[in-house]
Amino acid sequence: MADITKDKTENNEIEEIADAVEETVEETAETAEEIAESLDDDDEETVKEQDEEAEKKESKIVDDILEIIESTLLAVFVIVMIFTYLLHPVNVVGGSMNDTLVNGNRIFMTTVYTGPHYGDIIVINNDMAYLLDQSGNVIDKDITGSDLKECIIKRVIAEPGQTLDIDAEKEQVIVDGKVLDEPYIKETVNSTGGAFNFPITVPEGYYFVMGDNRRGSADSRFPEVGLIKKEQIYGKAVLRYSPIKDFKILLF
Repeated sequence: MADITKDKTENNEIEEIADAVEETVEETAETAEEIAESLDDDDEETVKEQDEEAEKKESKIVDDILEIIESTLLAVFVIVMIFTYLLHPVNVVGGSMNDTLVNGNRIFMTTVYTGPHYGDIIVINNDMAYLLDQSGNVIDKDITGSDLKECIIKRVIAEPGQTLDIDAEKEQVIVDGKVLDEPYIKETVNSTGGAFNFPITVPEGYYFVMGDNRRGSADSRFPEVGLIKKEQIYGKAVLRYSPIKDFKILLF
């Protein structure tokens, strides 16, 4: 009897151990399954975050590219508008404006300006010369065949309504009774040119111009140029841009 009881006790213990092992295995399996599910969830969340981050980066790159394109197009548009309506390149030919402008200089002129006024450098269409008769009335002179280029560059000396006198002996230019202080000239004036009997009053709508190189300039003093009609003015010189070492804003 004792042996039978002992065997039953041992069997019971073995069954209890087996049950405990089975329960532990089940719990372990459940825990492993929960961990796996948790890892899967974490992986899915990580992948989702990575995808969102990648989308944000791609979106930022696209936005940056579009912003660059927009800025470039705007800059091109502004430049085109400036060079279409505001600034026009002009080549300086000859030495009549020495030393302010010399042969080979390149300048920008603008067609948007007030005046012109005394001291302004202007680009002129020299297709016609305007002189004065003995009564002071404007007469035009056909200068076809003249050696002068049609496009010339000079400085405004007298405006409409002003009285101009040139004293070649004293080498002075006098406007409205005042001797001009002209720091921009290369040499003083030594010729009246022969187009006018000074003094003269500049008629409305006309200008008297001269080159800064007074002894080497064909300008309003001479019959080949004469007075400049406002409609003959292409524009006002504002900037010397070439050669770059001589870059200068041409404001008097």
